[in-house]
Amino acid sequence: MAAPMMEHNNNSNNDLSHLNRTDSSKSESSSEDGNFTEDVVELVQKEIGGDLKSLKKVSGLLEKLTLENKQLEEQVLTVSSSVPLRVSAALSAAEESRVKLENLLEKERLLTNTLQQHLQGAQVWADSIGQVLGQLDTLERHMKYLQCLARIEELSDSIQQYLMTNSVWDAVGAIDRMASLDMGLRESGCSHLQAFLRETLRFWHKILKDKLTSDFEEVLTQFHWPFISPPTQTLSPPANAQELNSQLELLPEWYLTQVLIWMGNSSNFMDEKIQPILDRAGAKVNAKVELCRGLLTLAQEKLTHDAPRMLYDDALFCHLVDEVLQFEKELRGTHSYPRACPGVLHILLEETVFQKWLSVERKMAVEKVDAMLSAEGAWSSQYKDITDMDELKAPDCAETFMTLLLVITERYRSLPCPRAQLSFLALQKELVDDFRIRLTQVMKEESRQPLSPRYCAILNAANYISTFFLQLQQAAVSVGDEILGPLGVMESGRLASLEGSLFESLLALLERLRGDMLGRLLDAVMRDVKEKAQPYCKDRWISLPSQSDQATMSLSSSACPMMLCLRDHLLQLQQMLCLPLFQMFWQGLAERLDSFIYEDLILYNHFNEGGAAQLQYDMTRNLFPLFGHYCKRPENFFKHVKEACIILTLKVGPALLLCDVLKQSEEDEGILNHQPSPESALNELGIYKLAPSDVQILLNLRSAWLSQ
Repeated sequence: MAAPMMEHNNNSNNDLSHLNRTDSSKSESSSEDGNFTEDVVELVQKEIGGDLKSLKKVSGLLEKLTLENKQLEEQVLTVSSSVPLRVSAALSAAEESRVKLENLLEKERLLTNTLQQHLQGAQVWADSIGQVLGQLDTLERHMKYLQCLARIEELSDSIQQYLMTNSVWDAVGAIDRMASLDMGLRESGCSHLQAFLRETLRFWHKILKDKLTSDFEEVLTQFHWPFISPPTQTLSPPANAQELNSQLELLPEWYLTQVLIWMGNSSNFMDEKIQPILDRAGAKVNAKVELCRGLLTLAQEKLTHDAPRMLYDDALFCHLVDEVLQFEKELRGTHSYPRACPGVLHILLEETVFQKWLSVERKMAVEKVDAMLSAEGAWSSQYKDITDMDELKAPDCAETFMTLLLVITERYRSLPCPRAQLSFLALQKELVDDFRIRLTQVMKEESRQPLSPRYCAILNAANYISTFFLQLQQAAVSVGDEILGPLGVMESGRLASLEGSLFESLLALLERLRGDMLGRLLDAVMRDVKEKAQPYCKDRWISLPSQSDQATMSLSSSACPMMLCLRDHLLQLQQMLCLPLFQMFWQGLAERLDSFIYEDLILYNHFNEGGAAQLQYDMTRNLFPLFGHYCKRPENFFKHVKEACIILTLKVGPALLLCDVLKQSEEDEGILNHQPSPESALNELGIYKLAPSDVQILLNLRSAWLSQ
């Protein structure tokens, strides 16, 4: 029974396959029917499959599809019945809107026609009124023009009447009103009227000025002024002093600008006679300043005439520059002439004169440098016996050179042109560079004896000039700020460029010279120290008695020459070097000593317990205190030696434990574990500088007693 059933199933499958092939062939004939057939075949395959036992699902599938078909038909009927009603309502609303729009368009057309007709009728009236207004405007301008002319004539008549009756102040008031009228016409296009008014104003101003001049000279003559020589006795007031004072008070500010020869001997007169009158009149004028202004006109004319003739005589030109600078100084100081008012320095800033000034300054400075370097006491300090004044220990040649630079600075400091000041800064830079080259030449001559006082004096001079040049750099920044104006965030590069272009290269050369000389000095000291330290380095560190076998510990006898050498050099150089240089020296010496003792003594020897204890005593109780005079914790400058002593003097137990930690760390390298790192173990012992590999080497140096 099973075999026939299987055969029947196979036949059924074949029939279904045949059905699929038949459907596929039909789909090729008609696209629409083909798509529908494919959907049916797909549905049958999905719901029934190839098993005939599944044919019982056909009735359920048919009922399901029938129900869905019915629901779709109901939806179609519902939509078909509701759509006509909505369309009808929409059409009605659209028709209503169209009617309203047509009504609005009709109203708009009627209003447009009415407005156009109104505008056409009003244009005639507008044209007529515009012509009338234009005529009125022309008449108004003509009236104002005539009123200005009448006002000018009226003021001229008033001024003439006031002068005839000697009413000077009334005449001044009338001229002031005429000047106000001129100010009011500046925006006007009436050029002829303006020219007429100004000519009239100049005419009356000249007449009034001449009258005031005549009256003023008459009054001053009665005061016996000007004073062309110092008064020998107090002038007795004239009989009509009260009347003269009244007349003088009537003559303010009109004649002050014509005063040409009153200054020194007339100072009291200006303060006691003229200034009170100006103050009572409310005039914001300083009588002495105006007197100086008038005198400066003469001085400027004279200097402008004389300066070109002195360009070819250096002595006369230098004298001219000195006199001008001194005159400007007294003018600003003694006579309180305001800085805002120009003096006579601008004459020295004329291009030809200024270049000659720079050339003469350069020539004289070079000659002075030659003279001071060849002087007998050029490399000794004049303050060597005065402790408080000899902190920088600068030799006389450096002091003189700095004084030379300061004098140049003082000479150009008052120049009103920042760019001229920068030119002098560039000259100072050139002079400093020349002095640096000369120091380098002298240093090379003395390099065979770097511990000599002369060599140290050259080093002090290089440091002194470098320090002073930093001050010049700050001056250049301030001058550059004046030239470039206040700098914003985006503009700071300009000032940095200015500063760098002038000073960066020269400062680097000065630093290089100082560093090279200091390095030579350290090399010389270290050669001496290493020579004295040879017996100490070759001590029998592995066979020294333990600390318990000694009553008291003392410095190793072989270390005494090295310690004495260090002490002597430190004391000697502390006396010969300035404080900043000596600080750099002893710190550099400490660094080199640390490396030397660590590499040439500690790593070169093996240590027993006594040797390690002796080394620690020599270092902590003798070497470190030598540098304790210059800092609070000198051991921080000997980190290799200090930490090596800690390792060498460890007790046996901690030393073995540390050795195990380091070995375990090597074996577990690359393996993640929770054991403490060798660095943390070293840190607990106070070891921060030495690496674990260095510590292993040090531990091996004490292997002789670790094996006990």
